[in-house]
Amino acid sequence: MSGAGFVDTARVRRSFAQVADRYGEGDFFAREIDRRMLERLDYVRLAPQRILDLGCSRGASLAALRGRYPEARGVGVDGVEAMLPRQAASPLWRRWWPAAGAASPTFVAADAARLPFAADRFGLVWSNLLLHWLDDPLPALAEGHRVLETGGLLMFSTLGPDTLRELRECFADGHGHVQRTIDMHDLGDMLVSCGFADPVMDMEVITLTYDSLAALGRDLRAAGSTCAMGDRRRGLMGRASWAALNAAYETRRREGKLPATFEVVYGHAWKAAPKKTADGRSIIRFAAR
Repeated sequence: MSGAGFVDTARVRRSFAQVADRYGEGDFFAREIDRRMLERLDYVRLAPQRILDLGCSRGASLAALRGRYPEARGVGVDGVEAMLPRQAASPLWRRWWPAAGAASPTFVAADAARLPFAADRFGLVWSNLLLHWLDDPLPALAEGHRVLETGGLLMFSTLGPDTLRELRECFADGHGHVQRTIDMHDLGDMLVSCGFADPVMDMEVITLTYDSLAALGRDLRAAGSTCAMGDRRRGLMGRASWAALNAAYETRRREGKLPATFEVVYGHAWKAAPKKTADGRSIIRFAAR
């Protein structure tokens, strides 16, 4: 379940700010999950006029969504200002958005739990691999519900509890070394508590393989995915500790490769018409005949 004080949000911002200029070299996993999320839209009837991407990083999700909804206006929000595309200078911007105009997105630095938008504004709220970086996903989900228009869709992905289980199990120093994640059933309960209708949750396990533990560490750092838990170990790991960790991980080598498990949780839910007014009175709707 969620809780306060687990995640060092300042550490999260620093980690992503440090890799912002070269994030395109390390975001291959995020782009693959983005592609899998897009496939899920094949089964959804939706024609949004405005799309909000929470945790947009360099704007790649909005570029992909533009291909599906070319008339929609995109807005990207990220809590790390350095991650946001600089339209005039970014090569990524010129490649993804070669023609400036009404369809070009807007990027805003803001907290996902305190969005600077009016209610009932967006037809689709999209979030790829953001929620596990938040100390508590519930306020962000509630904000997603607030800014969605009635009939709008929230679609997100996040990491589940089995993520990097090999790495977590190989540490033996009592500190946090892997980001805390939340079970998909708890996320489903949060969606219901925020007022979403018909939530659908599913998950898949993706196993990446590496030649060495050092190679896994390089990929995680390149993606900004360093541990930001409040109970993480401070300071550099000593030579003996690194040797012990490496030896423990080596016992998991199979067919010449070291595995790294990622549990990916997907969710989507709709914003239904309200059943009560703001002051608690029930709303009764009559269908025209």
